[in-house]
This record gives sequence, C-alpha cells and structure tokens, in this order.
Amino acid sequence: MRRHKVLLTADADRDLEELYDYIADRDLPGKAGRVLTAIEKTLESLAAPPERGSYPRELIALGIRDYRQVFFKPYRIIYRIIGVHVYVYLIADGRRDMRTLLQRRLLGA
Repeated sequence: MRRHKVLLTADADRDLEELYDYIADRDLPGKAGRVLTAIEKTLESLAAPPERGSYPRELIALGIRDYRQVFFKPYRIIYRIIGVHVYVYLIADGRRDMRTLLQRRLLGA
C-alpha cells in the first residue's frame, strides 16, 4: 500500500493552535494536549489510505468532490488528495456553521 505525505496548510496549522488554546483556556491544559495528540494521530492515519474519507455534504451539495473528510468527533478534518500528497485545509468543530466556513476557506467566497 502506497503511503501519502500529509501536509497541513497554514490555515489548518492555525486551526490546531487555536483549538489547543481554546480547550486549554476553557478546560484543563492536559485535556488540550490529549485532544491535540488524538487529532495528530488522525492526521497521521491519512497517509494510508486517504481515500477512505467521505465527501463533505456541504460541498457535495455544490457539486464539489475534490475534498474529503475524516472525523475526530466533534472535529472535522477536511483534506484533498493530490498525487502522493494529502493537503489538510481545515480542522474545525463540526458544530460550527460549516457551510459558510468551507465556502470561505476552500472556495474563497
């Protein structure tokens, strides 16, 4: 099985930092570290096979099938496979207004 290289965009990297800070401020710093570690494991798992992710329903509704998603509930990780690379574009709490967030982040709307 071919392994892909998983890369975070600057936006996704910032998402991780903000997520960590948010949890650390509102909960226990130890919990923030555990959540971050679990998300990082989920990201690493995208190396093989990244195609297992589902298509985000908000993008399917727009006819877009270029992006996939995996979950670490309640967080959604949105990514795109290009050749041997997996580009992570968004790591966000799925309870947010994902349609607006995806349009802004991925479609530049």
